[in-house]
Amino acid sequence: MVQPTKRLPSLPAERALKVIGGRWKPILLYHLFEGPKRFSELQRLMPELSQKVMVEQLREMEEHGVVARSVAEGASQRVDYQATPLGLTLKPVLLALCDWGRRHAEELDEIDQLADCARVSLAEAREPPPG
Repeated sequence: MVQPTKRLPSLPAERALKVIGGRWKPILLYHLFEGPKRFSELQRLMPELSQKVMVEQLREMEEHGVVARSVAEGASQRVDYQATPLGLTLKPVLLALCDWGRRHAEELDEIDQLADCARVSLAEAREPPPG
């Protein structure tokens, strides 16, 4: 595995937040939980995200071992991204954060301001990854 360029904090909770922290990382991971995606497919799924920022977020997650990048040689170079086995273990964590955010919004009477952050249930997330 590639050595991260940015040193991660020693406190485990802070370390976890650093790995998944960022405006777009959780959303990218949700898409990658569904299976490998071409870079262009991720761009279509997230048109509001600039290519520069997407590349930065994917590279950081690759450095931290939660996303894998593969290049298929051929007439046109195709770049695919997928969640690694370690990255797939974040699925229940992110869905639990989504549930907490929903509860928080309900408590503050702001539920009408939320978007749906996941297409799978927490029960599905707890299933072990295939393989």
